[in-house]
Amino acid sequence: MKRVEIYDTTLRDGSQQPGISFSLHDKLAVAKKLGEFGVEWIELGWPGSNEKDTEAFEAARKLDFHGAKIVAFGMTCLKGKRPEDDQQLAKLIAAGTEVVAIVGKSSRVQVEKTLCVPLKENLRMIEESCRFLVGQGRKVFFDAEHFFDGYKLDSVYALECLGAAIAGGASKIVLCDTNGGSLPWDVGLAVTEVVHRLAVPLGIHAHNDGETAVANSLAAVEAGAEQVQVTINGYGERCGNTNLCSIIPALVAKMHLSCLCEGRMSQLTSLAHYTAEVANLSLDQHMPYVGKQAFVHKAGLHVSAIEKYPNAYHHIDPRLVGNISSAVVSELSGRSNVGVKAKEFGILLSPDQVKKVLAEVEAKENMGFQFEDADGSLSVLMMQNTEGYVRPFKILSRSLSSPDHHNEEKSDDLAVVRVAFNNGTKGVAYEAADGEGLVNALDKAMRKALTPHFKCLEKVELVDYKVRVIPGKKGSAKAVRILIYFSNGVEEWTTVGCSTNSIDGSLQALADGFEYAILKAH
Repeated sequence: MKRVEIYDTTLRDGSQQPGISFSLHDKLAVAKKLGEFGVEWIELGWPGSNEKDTEAFEAARKLDFHGAKIVAFGMTCLKGKRPEDDQQLAKLIAAGTEVVAIVGKSSRVQVEKTLCVPLKENLRMIEESCRFLVGQGRKVFFDAEHFFDGYKLDSVYALECLGAAIAGGASKIVLCDTNGGSLPWDVGLAVTEVVHRLAVPLGIHAHNDGETAVANSLAAVEAGAEQVQVTINGYGERCGNTNLCSIIPALVAKMHLSCLCEGRMSQLTSLAHYTAEVANLSLDQHMPYVGKQAFVHKAGLHVSAIEKYPNAYHHIDPRLVGNISSAVVSELSGRSNVGVKAKEFGILLSPDQVKKVLAEVEAKENMGFQFEDADGSLSVLMMQNTEGYVRPFKILSRSLSSPDHHNEEKSDDLAVVRVAFNNGTKGVAYEAADGEGLVNALDKAMRKALTPHFKCLEKVELVDYKVRVIPGKKGSAKAVRILIYFSNGVEEWTTVGCSTNSIDGSLQALADGFEYAILKAH
């Protein structure tokens, strides 16, 4: 079985994505996770390009990365300069890694138009830089920048660049689709031709500007490449790089190839979410394999089929990558969706109750509610339709007031709520609270009323709040949909409210959020 090496560059190339700024701690933490996952090569950064990367290599020497090798990245010596006099190459040596990756241009037009050196000078820079690093006891991976574009333009010169690296002692040649615009069949053809001409192993480094980075990398492997360079979640400059989370399942589960990560693929979803959290980015819910929606079904026909045959609408078993199959309930759903979702919640519904829930969902979604991303509200709605269920509380009334904001004396908004417990059999509470905004005041007033009766709410936090205007009526009469995200430190849930009045929509979502927390605690 052919074995493919996974080389991760999240902490160097991936960090070039706008909005990502890994701290020193972040870099080392993600590197450890990659090592645990089974990645063989971890490109930690560019020593000397900034103080943080230099410190990262110093700290990495004292850490265990579960067998993964840390790689330092740099470039060839500058034009007209000998490698031994180049400070950037000296910093690569000082990083203390067994392997260094250096980038050099392999496209004639790039050498002439951007590097602005004679073609022979570029070949010298490549060969002598590789030879110097090898002479210092380093193994060299040569990244042939702009290779596929250069190969189309002038294949002879592109191959001469690879030959220069090999003459200098490079042990691996990485073909780069730097501008990300190549197509899989062109990549496959080029790699096939290079494999037949060179005696050293090849790697592929693809960017995703044409939405083909994963496909191009798979084509390169099929043609003979032995290493794939990737980033977690496809992070990277412009449109990103080959996505580790997509290509590893494709290599292992579909191409039946071997890599060190194959026995740990069930950690893939958690790795994706962990790295997104460290990067302070939201993970795309529709990302293949690891996204929240990757194996979620909305159409009733699909859900009904999956109940009978789990793989009816799955291209792989979600458990292979640590994800789960699920159903969403909406106006497009059938009874199968409701039944499957109720089982997920641990709620037992009779056939008549399923019909009733479905009818209520359809009616509410016609008003502007949406339950696809609001499992907390859906769970509460289902429980309210079970026999014998008594709601723990009910909001009887609310009143709100805002200060005169033209007044120089600042004061908070005020909310007053009246709440009945257990249909009024356990009393009524009347509470008021100030807040920074009406929703905050309403949240505080409800907590004051509810918490003495339900201690579990002490741990419940509101972690996010979103408002979306629903197309329909004109102007201020438009309805708004409110999504509120809650956490108790262990579990997270989302609730939905909808009204032409944003406060009433918020009240609905808050009430569902607190009722869900009470249900889970009992």
